[in-house]
Amino acid sequence: MEKGIFAGLKVLDCASFIAAPAAATVLSDFGADVIKIEPPGTGDPYRNLPNIPGYPGGEHNYAWLLEARNKKSIALDLSKPEAQAVLYKLVEEADVFITNMPPPVRAKLGITYDHLAHLNDRLIYASFTGYGEKGEEANKPGFDSNAYWARSGLMDLVRADIDTTPARSVAGMGDHPCAMALYSAIVTALYQREKTGKGSHVASNLMANGVWAGGTLAQAKLCGAKFAERRPRERALNAVANHYQCRDGRWLILSLLSEEKQFPTLAKCLGREDLINDPRFVTKADRHARSVELIKILDETFATRDLAEWRKILDGNGLVFGVVAILDDIPNDKQMIDNEVLVPFENDTMLTINSPIWIDGAKKVQPRKPPAVGEHSDEILRGAGYDEAAIKQLKSSGAVG
Repeated sequence: MEKGIFAGLKVLDCASFIAAPAAATVLSDFGADVIKIEPPGTGDPYRNLPNIPGYPGGEHNYAWLLEARNKKSIALDLSKPEAQAVLYKLVEEADVFITNMPPPVRAKLGITYDHLAHLNDRLIYASFTGYGEKGEEANKPGFDSNAYWARSGLMDLVRADIDTTPARSVAGMGDHPCAMALYSAIVTALYQREKTGKGSHVASNLMANGVWAGGTLAQAKLCGAKFAERRPRERALNAVANHYQCRDGRWLILSLLSEEKQFPTLAKCLGREDLINDPRFVTKADRHARSVELIKILDETFATRDLAEWRKILDGNGLVFGVVAILDDIPNDKQMIDNEVLVPFENDTMLTINSPIWIDGAKKVQPRKPPAVGEHSDEILRGAGYDEAAIKQLKSSGAVG
């Protein structure tokens, strides 16, 4: 079995839901030994996501399969001193500790940076919050829907026009990019440790990542730029950088940035060579000035064929466009499979979503199915030096599940 470049790296995932645990998942993809610390009984509340009304139902816990692959689970009730003592023993040998618990909860459970750093001066303590760890909102709970998507301005910016309601996010669409930010902070700190021999506290938050994701327009606002009217698709300023619906109801988006060169090719692909010399659209300036007219013509034309036909025609002529994919497309997306965006679980044909980075010469481990709550509690305790009598006592006290 491939060990990965982080083989031997010991990571404690003391977090819940997506962003922080997913950073540990990326480390595990490259071979890190990740221990999931969760409450006895129900475990991480994220395990229950598929049971929440409105989420897809099925025989598999898809949420847990994605975020908790490759990990081992120990069930600790950190409200009990005996469980805290177990955690401290694990911290002594750990390289990375990850949490997204609010600062007051960390203090109550004895897992702040100050609680743990003196136990292991090489420890990388990675914390994740909704709104940062300073200021009046430091203790405020946050989800990606509100702290990333709404607070950053993205929710407002992506709606079709000023008259439509703000756009709702989908599950985890902010959390997963945030996980990569926290992962990068951890890896940067590990590099620093290589030079100094010392660990450190690293942090990231949903709000900061949301503003970073929408940074181009946010920076424009910071610079006092003047913003144009938000226009609906039918009145877009550029017809060849716009969405169009095909005969079968599917959508594509044209992205012809080399417009002067590519417009004649597009006209030929559409069977509308007459547009090339149409006096309304001869120059780029003409096309932009009459974008509403051109959009109407392109709407009528794209509506004459199915997406698959247009895809073949446009690809065959080197035009830049994107298919507005639907979830039904993903399981059989050959490009994703060829590039290991989708990979099978170990000893299974079920696919999962790979972490989105690759390093030449450093293969990832094949994804392993996630653990049940406390599945590895005994194994982890034995590895930490507890004998059978001590393990029995911890379990009888309720500190360990």
